[in-house]
Amino acid sequence: MVGVEGLALGPADRARLAHPIVGGAILFSRNYADPSQLAALVADIRALRDPPLVVAVDHEGGRVQRFRDGFAAIAPMRTLGELWDRDVAAAAQEATRVGWTIGHELRALGIDLSFTPVLDLDYGASAVIGDRAFHGNPNAVAHLASALRRGLAAAGMAACGKHYPGHGHVAADSHTEVPRDLRAYDEIAAADLVPFAALVRDGLESMMVAHVVYPAVEDVPAGYSPRWCTDILRGRLGFDGLVFSDDLGMAGAATAGDLVARADAAVRAGCDVILACNELAAADDLLSRWRPGTRVDLERRWARVAGRPGGPCPV
Repeated sequence: MVGVEGLALGPADRARLAHPIVGGAILFSRNYADPSQLAALVADIRALRDPPLVVAVDHEGGRVQRFRDGFAAIAPMRTLGELWDRDVAAAAQEATRVGWTIGHELRALGIDLSFTPVLDLDYGASAVIGDRAFHGNPNAVAHLASALRRGLAAAGMAACGKHYPGHGHVAADSHTEVPRDLRAYDEIAAADLVPFAALVRDGLESMMVAHVVYPAVEDVPAGYSPRWCTDILRGRLGFDGLVFSDDLGMAGAATAGDLVARADAAVRAGCDVILACNELAAADDLLSRWRPGTRVDLERRWARVAGRPGGPCPV
């Protein structure tokens, strides 16, 4: 899944998106001026291939809402957690409404997937997560994320849980450095994995893996770790959906080498789809040199994140 340069497709974008190992495009604020422009851009992307490429965006609300003018302002997920502390039922209802709003507005313009909900716990340690997290209580996060996913589904949109197995306990920002979470596996499993496991049981369609090292489990970032991506996620948790890497251009992913080496490491670990979002020259080099192998069940898993018709808000 690759990025797009600007507000409309240029020749380099078209060549990149036509490459046979590209399955989708991820959009950012640089790709947005207004709803009509975005609708035209998405239509052009979808017209390039048959079946169409999947179009995705990070559109969580709060600090991470790529499209603003012409879209509903989505509050940070922490506000839902604060409501949960006062009224659990009202918070779940509001989370469903928020999920439907995100899904409905994006699906109306042809976008298939928002990389949401954030399932990280708020330990008060991570500025990059911070108010993106629903709560510090894993049961609250599981409850609210499940409710938000119901809203997304009603609008015709799949969900993507992130950042597996949990980014909230480390202060370092994986965009700029390599975070290391020194806790034992049992401590992580008893708290951080609770929301991920709950959403897997609910039928979560996709998951994004963190560029965080958990040395008590394996001394590589989770996105390069067969133990996290295959043994634990697929084996212990029973996840059968699509696994995305986080953006391989981030500093937290740099431990494996250049972008081709990073892509190889992510796929060997068990990621199905790798993201090359912003360093487009490096993405072009990746497409010219990388030869990924065939992924078991990839077509079926990929189809689960493709857009589908939506209906009215269920609350």
